[in-house]
Amino acid sequence: MRTIVLAGGSGSRLWPASRRSFPKQFLSLCGEQTMLQATIDRLAGLDNDGMVVICNEEHRFIVAQQAVAMGTNTDAIILEPEGRNTAPAIALAAFEALDGAAGESPLLLVMAADHLIEDVAAFQAAVALAKVQAEAGKLVTFGIVPTSPHTGYGYIQRGVSLDGGAFVVSRFVEKPDLQTAQTYVDEGEYYWNSGMFLFSAQVYLDELKQHRPDIYAACEKAYAGKTRDADFLRLDKEAFAACPDDSIDYAVMEKTDKAAVVPMDAGWSDVGAWSSLWEVGDNDAEGNVLMGDVLTQSTRNSYVRAEHRLVATVGLEDVVVVETTDAVLVAAKDKVQDVKSIVNTLKAQGRSEFLHHRHVYRPWGVYDSIDNGDRYQVKRITVKPGAKLSVQMHHHRAEHWIVVSGTAKVTIGENTIMLTENQSTYIPIGEVHALENPGVIPLELIEVQSGSYLGEDDIVRFEDRYGRA
Repeated sequence: MRTIVLAGGSGSRLWPASRRSFPKQFLSLCGEQTMLQATIDRLAGLDNDGMVVICNEEHRFIVAQQAVAMGTNTDAIILEPEGRNTAPAIALAAFEALDGAAGESPLLLVMAADHLIEDVAAFQAAVALAKVQAEAGKLVTFGIVPTSPHTGYGYIQRGVSLDGGAFVVSRFVEKPDLQTAQTYVDEGEYYWNSGMFLFSAQVYLDELKQHRPDIYAACEKAYAGKTRDADFLRLDKEAFAACPDDSIDYAVMEKTDKAAVVPMDAGWSDVGAWSSLWEVGDNDAEGNVLMGDVLTQSTRNSYVRAEHRLVATVGLEDVVVVETTDAVLVAAKDKVQDVKSIVNTLKAQGRSEFLHHRHVYRPWGVYDSIDNGDRYQVKRITVKPGAKLSVQMHHHRAEHWIVVSGTAKVTIGENTIMLTENQSTYIPIGEVHALENPGVIPLELIEVQSGSYLGEDDIVRFEDRYGRA
């Protein structure tokens, strides 16, 4: 059995903590681990023969770094040139699994990187039950035993029973209204659709080829044109761009006669909105979930998250407050699904807050945009030991670098110099330059940019360790 982790979501309903360049699966929302790391961690103890992560190209270094940080190796990180939903993503993982299987078809445990599962033992027990049915040729989905008439989830109705506590899937149901959802819960034959699966790679591809031959053909062509770069597997971009966008539910599971469901009661949540974190959090005596430096007075049944400064609330009830370095969200708890519309507005207005945080992560480290104005911008840059930024130049800006701590190896044109604490240098407009940390501790410096245009796209890369040149 191999695990396939789908890590390509945008998490827009968890703005402002989640941004397109650093979405919720890479955040620590429910503990010290990020959601991706928690997903990987719950595999410990399973009979798992490897792991493949599927993500967007722009997130590849985040995935690699978070896996390495917990001592985990991935068999491959498949990079999607653009999102095409779950049916194509899983098809790519199936082709990759069969590529090195020596004639055998491994089972694929498909999981989302941004789900919460509190009872790992119950999850692993459900996987063991599902494995029996997957080995018998079934496409198994995990149905969450409902705890409420939730209208934000699709439902699965079970049919006749199978061996070991599994059931044939009778039908999949779209997100219902409240009255219909209550009927489903009362009947006891319906489960929330978790979006997790277990099946044979070959069986999945056979069913996809039968029911959506267009998706199968596009993915087969995209995979055939693959290239490998260390742990990264890149696809034929043109072939994948031609692939239709569809979910595994619509493309395969609702059409196949091989669908089975295994009930799972493991404290699951897809963390689809801020209200989900209130539901699974540790409530205080007033029903509040408080994260960070928070003071409350006459506040009840609310979720308040302070990431960088003190947040105080007075006289609030059933609200969500989320503070980050560059944005604050205040919303009625029953309206947090509509946060996505705020993100769409930010995007339409061309504002950076939909795209990234003030802290922006790069494969070499991180930078924090601490100030900006007309024709200038100030960043605090941290470079990891041994890391090097690309050899580059800018058409429209000059840069001043002041070292705060550590050692900087700076190349400007044909000259290379070493800078230490309190030393500085200047890079004129149009000068080819590079920055490297040759030391064993992080390099921290202040960068002051000045010029007529300060956008991140004013970078011409000539050499780069991370394949961005």
